[in-house]
Amino acid sequence: MGEVNFIQEEDVRLETTRARFSNVLKRHAELTERLSRDSDKMIFERLQKEFELARASQTQEICLDGEQWNDGLLATIRERVHMEADRKAMQGDTSMLPDPDFHAKTTYKIGSKVICCLEGARIGIQYETSFAGEPCEIYHCILESKSFLEKMTVIEHTIPFFLPIREAENDLLSSNAMKFIDHVGELLQAYVDRREQVRLIKELYGNQIGELYHSLPYHMIEFVLDDFDCKVTVSVRYADLLSVLPTRIRVLAWPIQHSKNNSTDTPSKNVPARLSYAEDALRTMSLPEAFAEIVLNLQQALQQLFQH
Repeated sequence: MGEVNFIQEEDVRLETTRARFSNVLKRHAELTERLSRDSDKMIFERLQKEFELARASQTQEICLDGEQWNDGLLATIRERVHMEADRKAMQGDTSMLPDPDFHAKTTYKIGSKVICCLEGARIGIQYETSFAGEPCEIYHCILESKSFLEKMTVIEHTIPFFLPIREAENDLLSSNAMKFIDHVGELLQAYVDRREQVRLIKELYGNQIGELYHSLPYHMIEFVLDDFDCKVTVSVRYADLLSVLPTRIRVLAWPIQHSKNNSTDTPSKNVPARLSYAEDALRTMSLPEAFAEIVLNLQQALQQLFQH
């Protein structure tokens, strides 16, 4: 009897989650429409053009990795930003002697990040995301550096509104700007990884998925498999927005009742069963890989669970 009550509570919890996701999807559609307006596209296009011009006018691009990307380099970039601002301010001063280093324009490529000096004492970071080796979206984050005595601030960006960039700015930017820059890149790449995994299972297995719900940053995902002899519900949660593998997983197989008047059915035959092999697959594989593993072994697992 305790097992039946537990399953009933789980069912109610699942229905509550689905209702919450339905509201989230409605809000997502409204926000997507708002974010696709011309003004938002113009911000991306303007920043992208500014980055392209900065890279076109560079005198050198330095590729860095590992320990080469450090606080000392970021301080050098800030110094170059202020030098460029000073150069602009003194363009009309003919007494100034030309200095090759003063006019040098350098961009830095660190992994999937490109950092360059922009006009107006600004540092621009361009994040290039990818999935399965294929390029995805490009995002921008612009930092303002008024002076070494003042902390840098985020003045503009094209990062999705549901990723916590302002929280990261408050927590990290003033104390560890390099960590902030890296953290934003990790947030973006993890988000793209989760989103593309969901897109791929819909593309490959859409005919087997009856319902699919997800949060905006794809850190809560639920879907239903109903192309089998029973209904299978899959619920996954990620520990945080940096994760690409879920940590909380529940896969339940719900037997389909063929006869409501069959009084010989016992409660144990009417309650769902957990599919442990499916949960293990989701815990260690990407969603598309785990989905294939689940489907491959599902019929055998269901026969073992519900055999009479």
